Amino acid sequence: MNDSLIEYFRCPERFVRFQAKGPLSVECGFFRFGGDTICYGGYSGGRPAQSLANGVPDSLSEVVIENGTVYLPFDPLQVADSLRYELYVGDWRAKFPLSLISKMYYLVRPLLPVGLRRHLQKFHLSARSKSQFPQWPVDFSVDNLFRRLMLLSLKASGADRIPFIWFWPQAASAAAIMTHDVETEMGRAFCTELMNINDSFGIKSSFQVIPEERYTVTKEYLASIRDRGFEVAVHDLNHDGHLYADRERFFDRVPKINSYGKQYGADGFRAGVLYRRQVWFDALDFSYDMSVPNVANYDPQRGGCCTVMPYFLGKILELPVTTTQDYTLFNILNEHSIDLWKLQIDQIMKRNGLISTIVHPDYIQESREQNTYKALLAHLVQLRNEKCLWITTPGEVDRWWRQRAQLKLVESGGDWKIEGDGKERARIAYAAEQDGELRFTF
Repeated sequence: MNDSLIEYFRCPERFVRFQAKGPLSVECGFFRFGGDTICYGGYSGGRPAQSLANGVPDSLSEVVIENGTVYLPFDPLQVADSLRYELYVGDWRAKFPLSLISKMYYLVRPLLPVGLRRHLQKFHLSARSKSQFPQWPVDFSVDNLFRRLMLLSLKASGADRIPFIWFWPQAASAAAIMTHDVETEMGRAFCTELMNINDSFGIKSSFQVIPEERYTVTKEYLASIRDRGFEVAVHDLNHDGHLYADRERFFDRVPKINSYGKQYGADGFRAGVLYRRQVWFDALDFSYDMSVPNVANYDPQRGGCCTVMPYFLGKILELPVTTTQDYTLFNILNEHSIDLWKLQIDQIMKRNGLISTIVHPDYIQESREQNTYKALLAHLVQLRNEKCLWITTPGEVDRWWRQRAQLKLVESGGDWKIEGDGKERARIAYAAEQDGELRFTF
């Protein structure tokens, strides 16, 4: 029960003492943990709600602190996993994308003009924009959960502040990665120009390439990306929308996908269309995945992991997609400014999270879209210069997060120090309560 908070903050165990207040309900459902935090899981304070439309109990009123221990009416790990694995969505994932309509759409999708695809997608996604949960445009339910638990730990322990290993190296305020899914031959041909644009802003990125059917992936093409300091990741097998259609199909394809990963020297993976079934991720022989959106209101597969931090799904590290894709911005929302991106980035930075963006070389070849993308890059550079934003690559985030997970805080002579490989990059931060809110200092 204590491990989830310790892993999130990398704080000493002695400050964290949680116990279950009572047996949890067998039936999982929704409840709150304070007004801004939606949870899903078993609940001992009553019956959890099966829908957010009806009365949702607030578990915060059920919390009891006695003798330095916080008694909770839920299990934090179960709640966090229920959100990060998207278990709250229900049985629909077993049916989607198996529907006949879905199969027909992905069969003819390569032949459809963008305009027609845009209208079909708008019709399909129109009801999603009003969804209560996850909260658009960024959902912080998991992050809110752990921050409120840290506040309770401060109160229960009587400590003025609790030390922890800061989220990012060199005390960076937040992190940002730019990723490019290469979907067509036209997009493949534009990669060199896209790298030129990125390099003009001093930003390296990752290119997700499709191994089969869409275009030819040569050693020379991969080298042209890597030799310039950019990264390569595997993007599905053939991007037909059916990778996760059923268990047999997935486990038939995954050996080929893993083989391409080794052949390309790629540590990362992203499924086509951001389809996912997290319970199968362990079959992927990659260090990290980038297929889970923070909130999926405008994606074909609804849901969202409700966090802006990397997290482990078994052995694989998930780097969630935390901002709106360029295709959605341009073609579904009809936006060509960076206002929405700026709003999302601002909110993520306030939570010291990971800004993760997908921009396709296929969709930014016209001057209007290119100018929007350049404005985004300029905004990120400004944040790097003024607010210590760490702009890096997915592979670097993966290596850092794994390194951070092995670091330990050790008390020595009344002070704290970090031990472990990579300690020279890590920083000790302190969590304290100020006016009822959690505040961080170094």
